[in-house]
Amino acid sequence: MKKERIAIAIGDPNGIGPEIAVKAAINFIGSDIQPVLVGDEQVLRHYVQQHAARIPLWPLTEAGGTSNIGESGRDWILYAPVASLPSDRFAPGEVDAEAGRATVAYVREAVRLAQAGEVAAIVGCPHSETAVNSAGIPFSGYPGLIAQLTHTPQDQVFLMLAAAGLRIAHVTLHESVRDALARLTVDLVVKAGVAAACATRRLGVDNVRLAVFGINPHSGEDGLFGDDDERITKPAVAQLRTLGIAADGPAGADLLLGQRRHDVYLAIFHDQGHIPVKLLSPLRASALTIGTEVLFSSVGHGSAFDIAGRGIADPVSVIETVNLLRQAVQRGSRT
Repeated sequence: MKKERIAIAIGDPNGIGPEIAVKAAINFIGSDIQPVLVGDEQVLRHYVQQHAARIPLWPLTEAGGTSNIGESGRDWILYAPVASLPSDRFAPGEVDAEAGRATVAYVREAVRLAQAGEVAAIVGCPHSETAVNSAGIPFSGYPGLIAQLTHTPQDQVFLMLAAAGLRIAHVTLHESVRDALARLTVDLVVKAGVAAACATRRLGVDNVRLAVFGINPHSGEDGLFGDDDERITKPAVAQLRTLGIAADGPAGADLLLGQRRHDVYLAIFHDQGHIPVKLLSPLRASALTIGTEVLFSSVGHGSAFDIAGRGIADPVSVIETVNLLRQAVQRGSRT
């Protein structure tokens, strides 16, 4: 059985990321997926010792060119070592600049492996924006970092949350509503809509139906609640249709989500998209970075420093994100 390799960058090493990464890797032993854990060896060995002491931790550099490691009858946890975190800064539960720096180093290595064809996709475990920025690295989430690492313009890379059959992409993300509104243009909404439709096709939907949320309540009520939708979202939907995308809207997010007639929704602001997904599935959401060739998704929750290192973190979000990416990888191999 040929195994598809999917990298799992372990996220903030002082959060729950390494623990749920190791637990997810254990879950896929014997399957057609070979996770490749990407992180500091000391951190990985700590959690392997806790949760899978009898399973060898095997470096990717010694796995050769085969994706079939483990077929000999032995089980393995494959990993790509990244020496980044000083040993005295490994402290589960602590927010630390060095851990933030390591978080970025893990993703950088995972992207390199994807671009080299060593892995087919990447899962990013939870990060801490505070820790990364404390290291002097400007950071507002994985999408911007993936854009930088893949040399993709920032305004072409977006976030899409997926959980329990609901997919919501975001035009703007981690910024104030005032700044987001000032940055909104017809072109930006169109780019986000195109990225959302392409990503949804990549996930297995052939004839994508896209719905665009309004900027203002009731998408402005034809100008009664402001002219933002008249100037921005209405022309954007018209352009998306000329591009061959079956786009509806703009309309109120509450109306569109109540109808649930579409394959993917386009939120204008962070909370428009995050609230319904987190309400529907607080621990099982996948957060896909869309608009780049590298297939990348983080999980839809944080680093949970309050329980880091206690052995009780639930890996279900990583497992489901790996399964989501597996669908996209297998679909791509058939096209």
